[in-house]
Amino acid sequence: MSTTTNMTDLVDHAELPPFPGVRSARCPFDPPADYADWREGEGLRRALWRGRPMWVVSRFADIREALSDPRISADDRAPGFPVPAVAGSEVAQSFVRMDDPEHIRLRRMLTGEFMVKRMERLRPLIQEQVDHFLDQMISQGAPADLVNAYAFPIPSMVISLMLGVPYEDHAHFQEHSATIVRSDATEEEKQAATMELAGYMYELAARKEREPADDLISRQLQRVAAGEISRDTVVVNGMALLVAGHETTANMIALGTLALLDKPDQLARIRDTDDPAVLANAVEELLRYLTIVQDGIFRVATEDVTIGGQLVRAGEALLMNLPAGNRDASFSAAPDTFDPDRNTRGHLAFGYGTHQCLGQPLARVELQIALPALLRRLPNLRLAVPLDQIAFRNNTITYGPHVLPVAW
Repeated sequence: MSTTTNMTDLVDHAELPPFPGVRSARCPFDPPADYADWREGEGLRRALWRGRPMWVVSRFADIREALSDPRISADDRAPGFPVPAVAGSEVAQSFVRMDDPEHIRLRRMLTGEFMVKRMERLRPLIQEQVDHFLDQMISQGAPADLVNAYAFPIPSMVISLMLGVPYEDHAHFQEHSATIVRSDATEEEKQAATMELAGYMYELAARKEREPADDLISRQLQRVAAGEISRDTVVVNGMALLVAGHETTANMIALGTLALLDKPDQLARIRDTDDPAVLANAVEELLRYLTIVQDGIFRVATEDVTIGGQLVRAGEALLMNLPAGNRDASFSAAPDTFDPDRNTRGHLAFGYGTHQCLGQPLARVELQIALPALLRRLPNLRLAVPLDQIAFRNNTITYGPHVLPVAW
């Protein structure tokens, strides 16, 4: 009998809570209220994710422990992994879904593209895109949808420029990436979207081989020519970066703006500061406080292991509850309060351990530019509808508003 079957037999699925939960419409910036009980209770909590029972890890220390343990695997081809590998030999395995040492070997080939110094040199380019989309939104007049007019275009344009993806194709890749990150999409829908995006990336790689440029994909293709990696690897890693490179930051720009509009004193502080250290720390606190990655960090135990006092059997799946972990009082005092002066180093918004988000230096710079620029250009920025009329993305890996009507 497999360990997955053991778990299924022992638990009445109807009695398991769903994961992720739905955040309260009255306070959409906080994790679901039940997560506090999950975090403070004994051991890990069983829950249903898309019909699959798994262990949900909600305490700060337990998440760090799980993400550091080599017996807890990120390999989507490992027995029991909750998200199946993409079908078809056309698509290779992404470094994100590998374990060390192969994971770190491939990751190191990309690390230089996202180093802090390199991202700092991108500030003028990012500022240019921020100003462009602000000008465009303002010229079209209020009310405007901040999500589609500002929050999504900026990171989409920047990651497109970095990868060498023509921005005019953004509607195509955003459509398919939106399906990939939807928690309620069927496996068939996700597979179809993945294969469509893969086909696009293969065509782009072929063009780059004929006409290389100064971009990430062209440089990765040079490694193919040198025999270091396969063309399939370039394609699947490019897909991972393209999807992650705009979905997460876009939602943080939109939700971060909304959270600041709800806290006028803190908004004014961020708007008016000329101290980059103050601004950088405020962004870190927003990342901790909002924690938009709801259910994207999956793992599976490759052997019996105890996490947070709970025995997890080999083949059983785990899901890291990052929103709950970042609100753990053992990590930060008064965690339900937004405090841009607190020291939030070590938060879990980008994960933890060897698989920690590769693009976090880029996300930080984009947020440090996009948020204050918006608030300074539009000092009278306000919601154009009541807060309780805003619909949120509870059915996606990354949380945020679907639409954010604003006026100024």
